[in-house]
Amino acid sequence: MTAPGASSPPDALYAGAPVDRSAYPFQSRWLAVSAGRMHYVDEGRGEPVLLIHGTPTWSFEWRHQVQALRERYRVVAPDHLGFGLSERTRDFSYTPEAHAQNLGAFVDRLGLERFTLVVHDYGGPIALPLCWHRTARVTRLAIVNSWMWSLRGDKGLELQGRLAGSRWFRFLYRRLNFSLRVIMPHAYGDRGKLTAAIHRQYLERFPDAWSRGAVLWALAKAMLGSDAYYQSLWERRDALKGRPTLLIWGLKDPAFGAQLGRWRSVLPDAEVLELPEVGHWPQEEEPERVSQALLEFLRR
Repeated sequence: MTAPGASSPPDALYAGAPVDRSAYPFQSRWLAVSAGRMHYVDEGRGEPVLLIHGTPTWSFEWRHQVQALRERYRVVAPDHLGFGLSERTRDFSYTPEAHAQNLGAFVDRLGLERFTLVVHDYGGPIALPLCWHRTARVTRLAIVNSWMWSLRGDKGLELQGRLAGSRWFRFLYRRLNFSLRVIMPHAYGDRGKLTAAIHRQYLERFPDAWSRGAVLWALAKAMLGSDAYYQSLWERRDALKGRPTLLIWGLKDPAFGAQLGRWRSVLPDAEVLELPEVGHWPQEEEPERVSQALLEFLRR
């Protein structure tokens, strides 16, 4: 088993396309948990901040925040199994439930205690259970365009879920890399900010049909397929209260832009940063504003 902090890549199936180290200038580390080897970055010293990505991205989406926060904090940003530079095994289900269990094992194995949790997109339903399974460890919470409830009943999101889970979309994901080539650009408020160089760092992580179907489409299908799991999270929403919380929201997000109000009803005391012209990836579209908001939140 790989020791915590090992810097050599695993001898297993993972996306080995070159990484732009000028944009992502961090030491790569790998940590073995029972389901496979997870890649992560661990930069700086001080109180830990755990950054959790969604789909179809990886820890690269947090690169600006890692660089901004590491001067004062220890910043840990893992890649979920199958994403980024983490191992991509063929016997892992790649559902949000499986990722959540795996992330808990990662936190335990790394020995993280009393940390700020920052989640984006699927990072919500994957990482927010840490707030009740490891309650005392999560001291502060920041949520960026994410959710943790059933999407049924919301006409727009339920329709998206039905389409995403269809055989037609499975074909589009597998053969055309639809998630990254079409959905990702569409979710930006300003598509010009998704440059070819940045887009390449995401596209090249999924070079084959199998990986796009097994890893990416698994979460697309889970939008409705994991409905019972989301409902179980929603029933425990009160467990999120009692800790300082920051909501960072791109209001032009075609999926979750309108969901900010629901979070405000759950967490009425949360600080809120609204970004009216920003889409699904505030940390990519407005990295300086997001980093500054996190720094100010952490200092308080």
